[in-house]
Amino acid sequence: MKIRARQPRGFALIVVMTIIFVLAMLAGGFAYSMKVESRLAANAHNESELEWMGRSGVELAKYVLDQSARLGARYTSLNQIWAGGPGDGPETNSPLAGINLRAWPLGQGSISVEIVDLERKLNLNRLASLPPAQGGGQALLSRALALMGVDAADAAVIVDSILDWRDPDDVPRLSGTESDYYLTLDPPYYAKNGAIDDLSELLLVNGVTPEIYWGPRAPAHRAQLVSSSRGRRIRGPAGTLRPAYPVGLVDLFTALSSGAVNINTAPLPVLQVALGISDDLAANIIRARAGLDGVEGTEDDTPFLSANLAAVPGLEALPPELRAPLTTVSSHFEVTVDVRLGRSHRQCRAILARGVPGVPALAGEGGVRVLQFSWR
Repeated sequence: MKIRARQPRGFALIVVMTIIFVLAMLAGGFAYSMKVESRLAANAHNESELEWMGRSGVELAKYVLDQSARLGARYTSLNQIWAGGPGDGPETNSPLAGINLRAWPLGQGSISVEIVDLERKLNLNRLASLPPAQGGGQALLSRALALMGVDAADAAVIVDSILDWRDPDDVPRLSGTESDYYLTLDPPYYAKNGAIDDLSELLLVNGVTPEIYWGPRAPAHRAQLVSSSRGRRIRGPAGTLRPAYPVGLVDLFTALSSGAVNINTAPLPVLQVALGISDDLAANIIRARAGLDGVEGTEDDTPFLSANLAAVPGLEALPPELRAPLTTVSSHFEVTVDVRLGRSHRQCRAILARGVPGVPALAGEGGVRVLQFSWR
């Protein structure tokens, strides 16, 4: 009697299910690739339109700033329309009335425009060349790092290294650093030995960690936390947490402005550093310009008409040699345009310079000019 070999039960079913699974995976991969390709094609199709929408947002910002200057205000303040406020006296009955920079429909999409004046910060290029009689770059930088809570020994390295980064020579200061040190890093590079073009250059300066540069926003820049601190002298032991700072250098300084600090727009930490005063006295300045409701950017704001702070409690006899240059007018602005078109989203950034009628030092060619433009 012959015994016939029997195939294992369900073998054919297993083969069929395997084939179906493989085909499903291939179909899924193909569908995903098609989705990605379709999205890339849509983005490529929208790219040109997104760029021109972003440039239109910059033109809108130019129009608002130019109209605001033409109204003849002797000051720049946070209650004006460019800053998102309701508008001061002349603006409420002008072409700017009713303009909403936060949601401006444009074609099939929309743009949102944010304008921030750069005179609200200290100009690092100008401060570094100030004479000691006006605070001096070294004193102001030290004051800023002390306000942030940076260790005194580390602060000395950072201050001298920043000044060495800017000066034209290759002779390091007492605690500073020049090209001979930077060339030992991986990758090597030279000290700038010139004016700072973009504040992010500070991340290349010895001792300036991402935490010191970004302050509380450092966790959002984790890639820089890994890459830019390699080879620096100032760094925590392996496995230890880096210190957190309430403000960063990016919150206090700019690389481009008129060189004076606008006391109508400067935040509290900048006022503390610029004037060398306590937070209580800086808060007195903010209360004086905020009006009766104590809220900035509202109708009852009372901006300073001159840089004289004698009327502010506690600042009646503030020696001028202890402070940075002050102003009540801003001439440089950073514009961020958020562009949305369907599912596409882009941002562009521009730096604008505005000539201010009636102010010879800022009048220049008049109007508003684009100094920088870039996509993010």
